[in-house]
Amino acid sequence: MKSVRTCLGALALVAVAGGAFGETAEIARAPILTLEQAKAVAAAAAAEARGNGAGGAIAVVDAGGHLLYLERLDGTFPAAAPVATHKAQTAAIFRRATADFETAIRNGRTSLVAVPEMTPLQGGVPIRVGGTVVGAVGVSGAASAEQDEAIAKVAAQAVRWGPPGGGDTACRSPSASRPSWPEPWPPWPCGPTPRT
Repeated sequence: MKSVRTCLGALALVAVAGGAFGETAEIARAPILTLEQAKAVAAAAAAEARGNGAGGAIAVVDAGGHLLYLERLDGTFPAAAPVATHKAQTAAIFRRATADFETAIRNGRTSLVAVPEMTPLQGGVPIRVGGTVVGAVGVSGAASAEQDEAIAKVAAQAVRWGPPGGGDTACRSPSASRPSWPEPWPPWPCGPTPRT
């Protein structure tokens, strides 16, 4: 009986505390990069690489730099895969293209090479949706560093704003007039969107 009273007392205390602190925090909503979208980004990179007669490894990470998808095209040297992943991670967690860091180092900011989380080689590009970084793509092993960068830039554009079930309307830009779908629109690969 004593334990029942103790439980009831604890529940009453929780109820009172809940009323006293009744405000609850609103959970922020932000777009995320899904596995399907990561595959669409990699497919865009692979198509661009093949179209230019290049190989390469393509890594796609989420906004926290965690690997979502990795593809190494035929004939690409094995070390390209981890380099591409590190480029993508750098672009995601620093929220900027890795070419910016390479340029800064080339211009004398050599202390950047001491940052262990950074791979300052061009070829890592953030994936942005409406100004929000949702992930990044890293490319390594193409014919040149410039080609790594160009392929990554094309791939980073493979995700656009779009309403769920939006079909061909999935490539709307964030500034386009928006119908009354719930905000924020999640990013979808350009073209038909997945059906839920």
